Amino acid sequence: MEKIKSLLSSKRPFYAVISIVLLCVLAYNSATIFCIQVPISGKKPPQPASFSPENVAGKSRKFFSVPSSAKLASTVLYSVEEESSRAKLKTHLPLLRRNRNLVVFTNRTKLYQPKRRKRQKREKENAFAVRVMKFFNANSSDSSCKFRFFMTWISSMESFGDRELCAVNSLFKTHPNGCLIIASNSLDSTNGMQILRPFLEKGLKITAITPDFNYLFKNTPAESWYNKLMEGSINPGEVSLGQNLSNLLRLGLLYRFGGIYIDTDIIILKNFDGLKDSIGAQTIDLDTRNWSRLNNAVMIFDEGHPLLYKFIQEFALTFDGNKWGHNGPYLVSRVVSRITGRPGYNFTVLSPMAFYPVDWSRIGSLFEGPKNLSHSKWLLAKLKQIRSQSFAVHLWNKQSRGLEIEKGSIIQHIMSSSGVL
Repeated sequence: MEKIKSLLSSKRPFYAVISIVLLCVLAYNSATIFCIQVPISGKKPPQPASFSPENVAGKSRKFFSVPSSAKLASTVLYSVEEESSRAKLKTHLPLLRRNRNLVVFTNRTKLYQPKRRKRQKREKENAFAVRVMKFFNANSSDSSCKFRFFMTWISSMESFGDRELCAVNSLFKTHPNGCLIIASNSLDSTNGMQILRPFLEKGLKITAITPDFNYLFKNTPAESWYNKLMEGSINPGEVSLGQNLSNLLRLGLLYRFGGIYIDTDIIILKNFDGLKDSIGAQTIDLDTRNWSRLNNAVMIFDEGHPLLYKFIQEFALTFDGNKWGHNGPYLVSRVVSRITGRPGYNFTVLSPMAFYPVDWSRIGSLFEGPKNLSHSKWLLAKLKQIRSQSFAVHLWNKQSRGLEIEKGSIIQHIMSSSGVL
């Protein structure tokens, strides 16, 4: 009997160890059975659509310079209404019904992430503004930035070709003391700067900077519009979203920094000295000789000009991504026709000969060489007129990109004398 008791007492520690091991296994199984992994889904960005041109006629207006009697008050600033709390609630209800854990996870993210995102956003905005002002100020001591030029490039760096380089060439040929910033993601890179290196080696002031839309649109009507676009609550339409963003980007650049915006298919013929707060007419009414359409391919404005604010406001209020030109040339035409005669603005509308000596429908005539003696005389007369009366020539890229530059054509004469390289 004593031997049995001794045997049982010696095995008690062994049974205790076995019991603990079994309890651990049971706890592990329970944990794996009731553990839930929360999936996180991503949101697809809006896709850009195809390009579809449209021609719309407008009412005629006089060429004029509007006097300024007073500056716009700050109370005129317009802000687009934010989304209502009810709409936000509806957005989250399906998530609540589908997976409560997902809602809890989302709310925790909102508690901890916004400060970091806001800080990163501010740092990015500051970096953009610093780069722009550093570029301009670094070249201001020797008056080499008397003219501040801006271009935008929304395509790949490989597509920045001979025509675009010719436009840059003409800019520095006529403005050797100018500075050019190309707002572009693709060119703001090591390989992109290699394209611009020949100008840098000549000592010319040129750079490419990735634009920061949040900084450019901050405290303007475009801020709310852009935020909603990024949220996916605005339909970008059938016209290329990049094209429409370029229309808004040029306005933001001039509004923030002031200067001269030109398209990359603009060949500059003369120095812009003397031009101030100006926009060019594209077409005129042949009967009244008043302008019937303006264009936004060339704009010269001071920083914070009230007309630029009106352009930005019109973009945010009337954006239509399905009509080509609605947010560009037709937009500036609508705004200028409405504010004519109102106090608080000071700008000049230049005649079509200033920047658009040939309409887009007749641009092919500038690429043709002489066919006969009569045609040769017409070409020489037209070339003389353009050189004497025009500051620049718009090549209307969409219509002329595929055209061959024939020997003896007006474009050949213009391009051969417009370069610094």
